[in-house]
Amino acid sequence: MIRSVAVLGAGTMGAQIAAHFANAGVPALLLDLTQDIAREGLKRARGLKPDPFFTPDTAALVSTGGFDTDLARLEGADWILEAVVEQLDIKRALIERVETVCRPGTIVTSNTSGIPIAVIASGRSAEFRRHWLGTHFFNPPRYLQLLEVIPTADTDPAVVAQVSQFADRRLGKGVVVAKDTPNFIANRIGLYGVISVIKTLEAGTLTIEDIDAITGPALGRPKSATFRTMDIAGLDVLGHVARNLLTQLPADEAQQFALPPLVRTLIEKGWVGEKSGQGFYKRQKTADGSEILTLDAVTLTYRARQSPRLPSLESVRSIDDPAERTKTLFLGQDLVGAFLRSTLGALLLYAARVAPDIAHSIDDVDRAMRWGFGWELGPFEIWDAIGVREVLAATNTGEPPADQPPPIVADLLRAGRNRFRDGSLPAAGPDRQLLGRAKASGRIVRTNPGASLVDLGDGVLAVEFHSKLNTIGGDTLQMLHAGVREAASNFSALVVGNDAPNFSAGANLMLLLLEAQEGNWDDIDLMVRSFQGTTQALRYADVPVIVCPAGLTLGGGCEIALHGDRVQAAAESYMGLVEVGVGLIPAGGGTKEMLARSVEGLPDPRADLLPRAQRVFETIGFGRVSTSAADGLRIGYLRPLDAMTMNRERVMADAKALALERVREGYRPPLPRAAIPVGGDAVLAGLKLGVHLAWRAGRITDHDALIGRTLAGILAGGSLPHPTTVSEQCLLDLEREAFLKLCGERKTLERIQYTLKTGKTLRN
Repeated sequence: MIRSVAVLGAGTMGAQIAAHFANAGVPALLLDLTQDIAREGLKRARGLKPDPFFTPDTAALVSTGGFDTDLARLEGADWILEAVVEQLDIKRALIERVETVCRPGTIVTSNTSGIPIAVIASGRSAEFRRHWLGTHFFNPPRYLQLLEVIPTADTDPAVVAQVSQFADRRLGKGVVVAKDTPNFIANRIGLYGVISVIKTLEAGTLTIEDIDAITGPALGRPKSATFRTMDIAGLDVLGHVARNLLTQLPADEAQQFALPPLVRTLIEKGWVGEKSGQGFYKRQKTADGSEILTLDAVTLTYRARQSPRLPSLESVRSIDDPAERTKTLFLGQDLVGAFLRSTLGALLLYAARVAPDIAHSIDDVDRAMRWGFGWELGPFEIWDAIGVREVLAATNTGEPPADQPPPIVADLLRAGRNRFRDGSLPAAGPDRQLLGRAKASGRIVRTNPGASLVDLGDGVLAVEFHSKLNTIGGDTLQMLHAGVREAASNFSALVVGNDAPNFSAGANLMLLLLEAQEGNWDDIDLMVRSFQGTTQALRYADVPVIVCPAGLTLGGGCEIALHGDRVQAAAESYMGLVEVGVGLIPAGGGTKEMLARSVEGLPDPRADLLPRAQRVFETIGFGRVSTSAADGLRIGYLRPLDAMTMNRERVMADAKALALERVREGYRPPLPRAAIPVGGDAVLAGLKLGVHLAWRAGRITDHDALIGRTLAGILAGGSLPHPTTVSEQCLLDLEREAFLKLCGERKTLERIQYTLKTGKTLRN
């Protein structure tokens, strides 16, 4: 049982690893040369963006100390994780000291990114080495899912299993067991690809902007693409990883990792990326704020950014499937296709050549690249997307080794196959990607363009959203209603969730804008009534409804989560009622629900309601979005009785288990709230005063003030002469009337248009 950990080294990685253990509720001891250094490392971590902690209070679980004064405290740790500087002699000396103080059976691991794990522990006792292995976290540890677990020949398999299970369930990691080879799996393959791309840049055919446009979302990869990612990671880190490979790999392979001259020059100049203020990109202050400049790879000067002009990228925008999009670009007879055949093609061949040496399966390679680098498709998934013969034909230069396919590819061809897998990449475990496995088994009960009903087994039905960004329109609402009816008739429980990165970005704003511009107020009224009817149906369903927010859970998506019997939230859930940003208020029951929750369990019916209404007003009025599920609990979007899952791929399975638990408990739907305390004119006056003072101080615009007064009217329960109680339906009616009123405001429509066009909010 792992109940406490110690992290040795309070640098960038060590402090953030300690923070993530704290996120999991595990007390962490953070040690460095001195306690002051450790405290400073923790302080730096607390100031990082994105935040390594779920909430500010989480940092209280991390204590600090020094190697000379506090090493004896390691005796109380169940897992000791070394994360000091990447120098073998320093790591070995520290591990030798650790063995003298840790308890027998304590798990001790290294976070090295490439030093052989067995070499670090050479000379240690057999007992120590049985509990010794590598655990390579990726930066930032909270946000990148991959954890490479690297056992040695001496590591007890039970220890590997214990660490892997803990990392999966408690830390939310995607665990890949790697072989103890230089730089393990993800960095080995990732660095090969990066160096290939930089060599192409040096050829001068494409610009930095061109290459980042090709190697970003177009290929199913993060927006930071290649050069922005390198700036974030640091070119000095890139150089260190490359040097490590140069010294450990056979000479013929090592030369492929020689740093290109451009990178060597940038490192020598100290232009190592974001930490130095410049790398491939440079942020420069201007009179209006700042602008991003781009490095000219020839002159080594910075220039204004240039928009890529690559027609093939525009032509594939309509292709949603990343596999089909990648294939189309790779085989294209243009600059983009040529670039991908020389870089991505080389990476595919390299991955196939080294996979048997660095990984236990091609599945592990694909998962490592997905989880560690945010790729939607791993190398072998890309092989299958394009076709093995097609890749070989496109990359065959007629010269060794290109004319000799990797052995695992040759074996495939001899078997008459053109793919590595018959289907998609399998789930990493039996409780992972439950929804996807149910669909693959043909258990779709009903479907439309916006959502589907899926049988999860054991009497649990799921509603899955699958529109773009999972926005909520009529199709989605229809399927939610159908799900409630179907579950009540033929199932025991209902789960609302999906496997997508984001649960829902909210209601379909484009449809709303079109209706408002046409003045179709009756249609908008019907839309709002339908949304309210759906959330109320979820809340009062005859079966327990478990909602599973994850990623962006905004606006209407948040309102759906608010109306479940229980919530099983992914740890990385960013929940918020953000309608004010587009000039509206939550009208799908969100305003009603937040107010009703704020006054639940009032100790005295005569209590002052203004502070409670004020908190709800600020939450909705400021459009607060949680930075995690734990933060969502602090804000009030989640309740103490709701649950959180650290591993995104386990959310649906955990929700199913929670649903069945509610069934066993004898679930009964709640009674509609008939008497919600509201403050009437007294609360209304207090809230309006706050709006007026903010407007007088110039902190909000005229339209902000109008929205604020409108929201205040709902939270007061309407214009009532004294505090009283109202029904849920009364608050829903106030929501709907306010929403319709704001839809008729020109400035609200301007806000909606601006958000749809730019993805940002307009303060008009």
